[in-house]
Amino acid sequence: MSIDVAQRDGIATITVNAPERLNALDSTMMVELSRVLAETGRDDAVRVVVLTGAGDRAFIAGANIKEMAGKNRDGALEFARLGHAVASKIEQLPQPVIAAVNGFALGGGCELALACDFRHSADHAVFAQPEVLLGIPPGWGGTQRLARAIGPGYAAEMIFTGKRIAADEALRIGLVNAVHPGDSLMDEVGRVAASIADAGPSAVRVSKRLVALTRGTAFAGALAEEARAFADVFGQDEQREGMTAFIEKRTPAYARRGTEENA
Repeated sequence: MSIDVAQRDGIATITVNAPERLNALDSTMMVELSRVLAETGRDDAVRVVVLTGAGDRAFIAGANIKEMAGKNRDGALEFARLGHAVASKIEQLPQPVIAAVNGFALGGGCELALACDFRHSADHAVFAQPEVLLGIPPGWGGTQRLARAIGPGYAAEMIFTGKRIAADEALRIGLVNAVHPGDSLMDEVGRVAASIADAGPSAVRVSKRLVALTRGTAFAGALAEEARAFADVFGQDEQREGMTAFIEKRTPAYARRGTEENA
């Protein structure tokens, strides 16, 4: 059981590697995932992050229920806060994060996928917030991020019933951006990631920060911040190169992406 990282051409792929238990996360693995995310966020060679699970059955099948079952209130609060911290770390990475959902994304797995900037799924993927069937509410941000992603009506039905959503339904309600055959998911996600990695790196990071303002900043204030950020990049090398290349009808030559690196 581990959290694996592979880096190539500016794309860091983080894999939850516990396929024997459908990549369900316990506290130890959550702490390790948090550490890996922090290190990845500090790596300037990384332009985009892909989060996925090992094998072809599960993305993350949730939190480890055997561990949760024995907790008292204080232990449960600590566990919930750990989940919130990891999800927030995903949201706050300077790089865009794509969830490559290659199977079950249940409970905490769905919640961590929701913390990513967007999601692509395999055609056999299944999504659910089934916590009420265990006598608990979602605890890692599902009540908030799911409603934000697909609207309060769809989110309420999923959360209140615990029902499972197939990939085609997830696409219809906006939970995922695209659905691919299972054997081509990572290739398709890789193409999207590469297109992000080829864009202006500072512009992408600033854009991610601005999009995040929709989650908690008043509209007028967010627009004002967008205008300031837009102006701040002018006169910088990246802006000059991007616009000059457009005028000259050539591909912009931004700083080289990171070289292959495995951890």
